[in-house]
Amino acid sequence: MNAFALLPRTSRRQLLAAALVAAGCASLPAGSAWAQAGAKGGAANLAMIGEPQSLDPMVSSTDLVGTIMQHVFEPLYTFDAQWNIKPMLAEGMPTISADGLTYTIALRKGVKFHNDKDMTADDVVASLQRWMDVSARGKAVAQEIASMTAKNANTVEIKLKAVYAPLLAHLAMPSGMAGIMPKEAIAPVLKDFIGTGPYKLKERKPDQFTVLARFDKYAARSEPASGYAGKREALLDELRFVPVPNATTRVEGVLSGQFQYSDLLQVESMGRIEKGAPNVVPIVTQNFGFPYIVFNTKEGVLAKKELRQAVQTAMGPAEMLQAGFGDKRFFTAEPNFFPKGTPYYSDAGAKQYNQKNPQVAKDQAAKAGYKAEPIRIMASRQYEFHYNMALVMAEHLKRAGFKTDLQVVDWATLVQRRNDAKLWDVYVTHSGLFPEPMLSPPQMGSGAPGWWETDTKKAALTAFNSEPDVAKRGPLWGKVQGLIYDEVPFVEVGKFNALSARSSKLQGYTAMPWPFFWNTSLAK
Repeated sequence: MNAFALLPRTSRRQLLAAALVAAGCASLPAGSAWAQAGAKGGAANLAMIGEPQSLDPMVSSTDLVGTIMQHVFEPLYTFDAQWNIKPMLAEGMPTISADGLTYTIALRKGVKFHNDKDMTADDVVASLQRWMDVSARGKAVAQEIASMTAKNANTVEIKLKAVYAPLLAHLAMPSGMAGIMPKEAIAPVLKDFIGTGPYKLKERKPDQFTVLARFDKYAARSEPASGYAGKREALLDELRFVPVPNATTRVEGVLSGQFQYSDLLQVESMGRIEKGAPNVVPIVTQNFGFPYIVFNTKEGVLAKKELRQAVQTAMGPAEMLQAGFGDKRFFTAEPNFFPKGTPYYSDAGAKQYNQKNPQVAKDQAAKAGYKAEPIRIMASRQYEFHYNMALVMAEHLKRAGFKTDLQVVDWATLVQRRNDAKLWDVYVTHSGLFPEPMLSPPQMGSGAPGWWETDTKKAALTAFNSEPDVAKRGPLWGKVQGLIYDEVPFVEVGKFNALSARSSKLQGYTAMPWPFFWNTSLAK
């Protein structure tokens, strides 16, 4: 039995507060959901892996920012449960000209921002322009757009330079989101976080909590809820996102009932969570995503392609996945970026995957002129599987004669430091697995950390993105995948399922890669 459950409620609360302080967090303010759980409406305490380094959904492509701020900001389009693109702030799917170059998007009428202003086409155009200025994904899309105008108060027209198949998928992504905000709130650095979502920002205290409150004038869609699409309803009065960097504390918090949801838990905690039934429900999100290793192609020891190839030869992704997840129910080691049976399955570059060959790697490095410079590897323990994979990777590199410098930092620091090419050579991260290859990872676009920009990349992606027919895009994707294995801007380690947990009182929850809490309620 969970030890917290044996304590009286006041003692449990004090014990958890102490644990939060030890994890670098602070307790929530008076009147929190810890006292309200079960009340009508109520508030949910949601334990996240850390503190969001920003609340700007365009500037940051991190999952944490996308998870929180998708409740505040909304895009023109989104994904349903089967990853089909569906309208959100757009009235319906766009009208596309016969040549595929002009998209006419009718907007929903009667949609209000959190400042009580009606959304118009001018707001949408200004928001998308900012997205194209500050977001890595938006910058990539901007290169494809000839013009973008408000045709009238409720219609936006986008003209492309050439056919660009991934456009709507980019507009639908929750991370690095093309969220719509009022024109007058737009600034290079946002001061007011005003969206159209079912929740609005109420209060944020860095390293303590981010609180969102129900937006009573929210204009919901009428279609049945499906994934991120359809009707969104704010049933809870408040959502309280609490940074809890320590994974063990997140587990203990949900087992004690102090958190109604705990995100991204260590897979070895599955047994404890299962023992917490029926009060706690484990959440296994299938095909959650893929861990990957990003290389600095701009500066430093690995700027040379041949040295990145040597590192790839030394690595053993299968062992890294085993270290990261342990339980084989939670990972798959395979070279194909997309599963069999999908349009983008390919075995291109498979021979370069999981080689774990130190002698060949050492020979490659010597031929490339490696002079025993340390390879700086950044990883965060807030994602424990990142850290565990980094440990194994470092050992693989040492066996091949590389010197390594493993730098363990908190996630917010890693996100900040990865933007400076002088500070790192490799970092460990992960991304969601989506049906459109251009959505993830951000390195497929322009300007993302790693700075992979080559003529061969541009040519391969131009051919891929200008083909709207999925049957023809499949083989073109194979050429892109082969190029990634050759130029090694990043290494996709494998695929994984994610473990989270919720209280049985949190009802209506739907498992998706970016957890959302509209349409959820707390049972009494």
